[in-house]
Amino acid sequence: MNTDAQSKTKPRDSVLAHFMLGFPGHSLSRELTEYLAQGLAGVVIYPRNFASVEQLLDLTAAIREAAGRPILIGIDQEGGTRFALGEPFTQWPSAMEIGKLGDVEVAEKIARAMAAELCAVGCNLDFAPMLDLHVNAESPVTKDRSFGSDPKLVARMGAAFDRGLRQGGVLSCAKHFPGHGDAAVDPHLDLPVFSGNMVRLESTELIPFAAAIASGTALIMTAHILLPQIDPENPASLSRLMLDHVLRRSMKFDGVILADDLGMGAIAKRYGSGDAAVRTLRAGTDMAMLCHDWAAVAPAIDAVRNALQEGQFDEKEWQASLDRIDRVCNLAETTEQRPSLEILGREGNQQLSEEIRNRLK
Repeated sequence: MNTDAQSKTKPRDSVLAHFMLGFPGHSLSRELTEYLAQGLAGVVIYPRNFASVEQLLDLTAAIREAAGRPILIGIDQEGGTRFALGEPFTQWPSAMEIGKLGDVEVAEKIARAMAAELCAVGCNLDFAPMLDLHVNAESPVTKDRSFGSDPKLVARMGAAFDRGLRQGGVLSCAKHFPGHGDAAVDPHLDLPVFSGNMVRLESTELIPFAAAIASGTALIMTAHILLPQIDPENPASLSRLMLDHVLRRSMKFDGVILADDLGMGAIAKRYGSGDAAVRTLRAGTDMAMLCHDWAAVAPAIDAVRNALQEGQFDEKEWQASLDRIDRVCNLAETTEQRPSLEILGREGNQQLSEEIRNRLK
């Protein structure tokens, strides 16, 4: 198992340490292998990357071997939606269904069992819980994926889910700050707009994120959403006001800020990948994600490298960000013994899932 001491034995590229990448295919390309060896902070796994759980386990092992240091291996496993893993993983209820129960013990238990299954296939980071409020009934983002519309309920359920994941040996990632449940546009397609002011945000949308921070979440993923009454120029994921002033300073979050995929329409229709990567890191993001367009990766890395050489980043902030990334990567790789694949879809998990669905009838 990698240790903090081991992670310091290999020199790393500090620019690559600020990226988390998705990739095509079932195996590591030479380019990705080189990025991993040079210090890439994380890899995102999608169903497109494996055809069986055995293949997934082999892939996560190959990622670790190529990296030679603690690394984040993240995956979407929300339960009950298109952002969930198929069989043989346990088919869990959605966040909406869990929220309807309002039972924090159940939420924590599900997340703990979910985490154990992810550990079995070598993943150490789950992009959950989703803390966006389902305020707009027509929202394509929050339908089925949100615990509900009540900020206090979502705060309780989200914090419980967050705790459960970490108890099960997987890091959580609270998303999508500051929340876009009140918007009608899917950021995968275009830029959503939140019409409220800061008073509304603090009294409603930010409550679940404050609870997650208090719970000890190590990562928060940002939303690609424009808040014109707060920062009319920059989407939240590129806004220094939202990331540095609100999330970092006001809400006292000292973990890793992760920008959602910069290839989404909300960003890609307005910025090139290099421009977006530089902007989000200057705004206070620790790690930028590029998940679906491999052709955008090299230009983004080159742009950040050039910006660093030109002195566009504050040296103390750059180093503090690297320290946070190191801390989280080491935290993600503390599990000493990985469960066997037999844990996937085991009878106890199936019974728990069925009991919850029966309670909802």
